Amino acid sequence: MELILYLSIAVIAIAFAVLVVFLVKTLKSLNTTLDNVAGTLDGLEGQMQGITTETTELLHKTNALADDIQNKSARLNTVVQAVQDVGASVQQLNRSVKSVSTSVSNGIESNQEKISVAIQWGNTAMELWDKWKKRKGSKTEASASASVNASVPVKTNTTTPQHR
Repeated sequence: MELILYLSIAVIAIAFAVLVVFLVKTLKSLNTTLDNVAGTLDGLEGQMQGITTETTELLHKTNALADDIQNKSARLNTVVQAVQDVGASVQQLNRSVKSVSTSVSNGIESNQEKISVAIQWGNTAMELWDKWKKRKGSKTEASASASVNASVPVKTNTTTPQHR
Protein backbone atom coordinates (compact mmCIF):
# COMPACT_ATOMS: atom_id res chain seq x y z
CA MET A 1 0.00 0.00 0.00
CA GLU A 2 2.79 2.15 0.56
CA LEU A 3 3.83 1.67 -2.92
CA ILE A 4 0.54 2.90 -4.24
CA LEU A 5 0.86 5.86 -2.00
CA TYR A 6 4.34 6.61 -3.35
CA LEU A 7 3.16 6.06 -6.90
CA SER A 8 0.19 8.33 -6.33
CA ILE A 9 2.39 11.04 -4.89
CA ALA A 10 4.79 10.63 -7.83
CA VAL A 11 1.93 10.91 -10.36
CA ILE A 12 0.60 13.96 -8.54
CA ALA A 13 4.10 15.47 -8.52
CA ILE A 14 4.55 14.80 -12.24
CA ALA A 15 1.11 16.18 -12.99
CA PHE A 16 1.87 19.21 -10.87
CA ALA A 17 5.22 19.67 -12.69
CA VAL A 18 3.50 19.42 -16.10
CA LEU A 19 0.88 21.87 -14.92
CA VAL A 20 3.55 24.30 -13.73
CA VAL A 21 5.45 23.99 -17.06
CA PHE A 22 2.33 24.76 -19.08
CA LEU A 23 1.36 27.51 -16.65
CA VAL A 24 4.83 29.08 -17.05
CA LYS A 25 4.56 28.92 -20.85
CA THR A 26 1.12 30.53 -20.70
CA LEU A 27 2.34 33.23 -18.34
CA LYS A 28 5.35 33.95 -20.58
CA SER A 29 3.04 34.23 -23.60
CA LEU A 30 0.74 36.45 -21.59
CA ASN A 31 3.73 38.58 -20.53
CA THR A 32 4.80 39.01 -24.17
CA THR A 33 1.25 39.97 -25.12
CA LEU A 34 1.04 42.42 -22.24
CA ASP A 35 4.38 43.97 -23.25
CA ASN A 36 3.05 44.41 -26.79
CA VAL A 37 -0.16 45.94 -25.44
CA ALA A 38 1.87 48.28 -23.19
CA GLY A 39 3.99 49.39 -26.19
CA THR A 40 0.85 49.94 -28.26
CA LEU A 41 -0.73 51.95 -25.45
CA ASP A 42 2.41 54.10 -25.13
CA GLY A 43 2.31 54.81 -28.89
CA LEU A 44 -1.43 55.46 -28.69
CA GLU A 45 -0.89 57.84 -25.77
CA GLY A 46 1.68 59.81 -27.80
CA GLN A 47 -0.66 59.94 -30.76
CA MET A 48 -3.52 61.05 -28.53
CA GLN A 49 -1.36 63.89 -27.17
CA GLY A 50 -0.58 64.96 -30.76
CA ILE A 51 -4.26 64.74 -31.70
CA THR A 52 -5.21 66.73 -28.60
CA THR A 53 -2.66 69.42 -29.44
CA GLU A 54 -3.80 69.63 -33.06
CA THR A 55 -7.46 69.64 -32.00
CA THR A 56 -6.79 72.50 -29.58
CA GLU A 57 -5.00 74.51 -32.29
CA LEU A 58 -7.79 73.77 -34.74
CA LEU A 59 -10.37 74.88 -32.17
CA HIS A 60 -8.50 78.17 -31.62
CA LYS A 61 -8.27 78.78 -35.38
CA THR A 62 -11.95 77.95 -35.78
CA ASN A 63 -12.86 80.41 -33.02
CA ALA A 64 -10.69 83.12 -34.60
CA LEU A 65 -12.26 82.41 -37.99
CA ALA A 66 -15.77 82.56 -36.50
CA ASP A 67 -14.95 85.93 -34.89
CA ASP A 68 -13.56 87.24 -38.18
CA ILE A 69 -16.64 86.06 -40.07
CA GLN A 70 -18.88 87.68 -37.47
CA ASN A 71 -17.02 91.01 -37.78
CA LYS A 72 -17.13 90.91 -41.56
CA SER A 73 -20.79 89.96 -41.46
CA ALA A 74 -21.53 92.99 -39.27
CA ARG A 75 -19.66 95.24 -41.71
CA LEU A 76 -21.43 93.62 -44.63
CA ASN A 77 -24.78 94.24 -42.93
CA THR A 78 -23.93 97.95 -42.93
CA VAL A 79 -23.14 97.81 -46.65
CA VAL A 80 -26.34 95.88 -47.36
CA GLN A 81 -28.34 98.46 -45.41
CA ALA A 82 -26.71 101.28 -47.41
CA VAL A 83 -27.51 99.49 -50.68
CA GLN A 84 -31.11 99.04 -49.54
CA ASP A 85 -31.30 102.76 -48.73
CA VAL A 86 -29.93 103.60 -52.19
CA GLY A 87 -32.46 101.22 -53.73
CA ALA A 88 -35.28 102.90 -51.81
CA SER A 89 -34.04 106.32 -52.94
CA VAL A 90 -33.90 105.18 -56.56
CA GLN A 91 -37.42 103.77 -56.31
CA GLN A 92 -38.65 107.05 -54.83
CA LEU A 93 -36.89 108.98 -57.62
CA ASN A 94 -38.50 106.68 -60.22
CA ARG A 95 -41.91 107.30 -58.68
CA SER A 96 -41.30 111.06 -58.72
CA VAL A 97 -40.13 111.02 -62.35
CA LYS A 98 -43.11 108.88 -63.31
CA SER A 99 -45.47 111.26 -61.51
CA VAL A 100 -43.92 114.31 -63.19
CA SER A 101 -43.94 112.68 -66.63
CA THR A 102 -47.56 111.62 -66.13
CA SER A 103 -48.59 115.13 -65.13
CA VAL A 104 -46.64 116.64 -68.05
CA SER A 105 -48.19 114.12 -70.43
CA ASN A 106 -51.67 114.89 -69.08
CA GLY A 107 -50.96 118.63 -69.36
CA ILE A 108 -49.79 118.24 -72.93
CA GLU A 109 -52.84 116.21 -73.83
CA SER A 110 -55.19 118.77 -72.28
CA ASN A 111 -53.37 121.73 -73.87
CA GLN A 112 -52.55 120.07 -77.19
CA GLU A 113 -54.83 122.38 -79.15
CA LYS A 114 -53.35 125.48 -77.51
CA ILE A 115 -49.84 124.19 -78.18
CA SER A 116 -50.70 123.57 -81.82
CA VAL A 117 -52.01 127.14 -82.18
CA ALA A 118 -48.91 128.54 -80.44
CA ILE A 119 -46.62 126.58 -82.79
CA GLN A 120 -48.51 127.89 -85.81
CA TRP A 121 -48.20 131.48 -84.53
CA GLY A 122 -44.50 130.90 -83.90
CA ASN A 123 -43.95 129.58 -87.43
CA THR A 124 -45.86 132.54 -88.86
CA ALA A 125 -43.79 134.98 -86.79
CA MET A 126 -40.56 133.35 -87.98
CA GLU A 127 -41.65 133.56 -91.61
CA LEU A 128 -42.50 137.26 -91.21
CA TRP A 129 -39.16 137.87 -89.53
CA ASP A 130 -37.28 136.15 -92.38
CA LYS A 131 -39.17 138.17 -95.00
CA TRP A 132 -38.49 141.42 -93.14
CA LYS A 133 -34.77 140.59 -92.92
CA LYS A 134 -34.63 139.79 -96.61
CA ARG A 135 -36.30 143.10 -97.55
CA LYS A 136 -34.11 145.09 -95.21
CA GLY A 137 -31.03 143.21 -96.47
CA SER A 138 -31.85 143.93 -100.11
CA LYS A 139 -32.50 147.63 -99.36
CA THR A 140 -29.21 147.87 -97.48
CA GLU A 141 -27.29 146.21 -100.31
CA ALA A 142 -28.81 148.53 -102.90
CA SER A 143 -28.03 151.65 -100.88
CA ALA A 144 -24.56 150.39 -100.01
CA SER A 145 -23.66 149.63 -103.60
CA ALA A 146 -25.02 153.01 -104.72
CA SER A 147 -22.99 154.82 -102.07
CA VAL A 148 -19.87 152.83 -102.92
CA ASN A 149 -20.20 153.68 -106.61
CA ALA A 150 -20.78 157.36 -105.82
CA SER A 151 -17.96 157.75 -103.32
CA VAL A 152 -15.21 156.00 -105.26
CA PRO A 153 -13.59 158.45 -107.73
CA VAL A 154 -12.24 157.01 -110.90
CA LYS A 155 -8.56 157.78 -111.30
CA THR A 156 -6.73 157.78 -114.50
CA ASN A 157 -3.10 157.01 -114.50
CA THR A 158 -1.19 159.81 -116.20
CA THR A 159 2.19 158.96 -114.87
CA THR A 160 4.43 156.22 -116.07
CA PRO A 161 4.64 153.13 -113.99
CA GLN A 162 7.49 152.99 -111.53
CA HIS A 163 9.76 150.03 -111.34
CA ARG A 164 10.30 148.50 -108.03
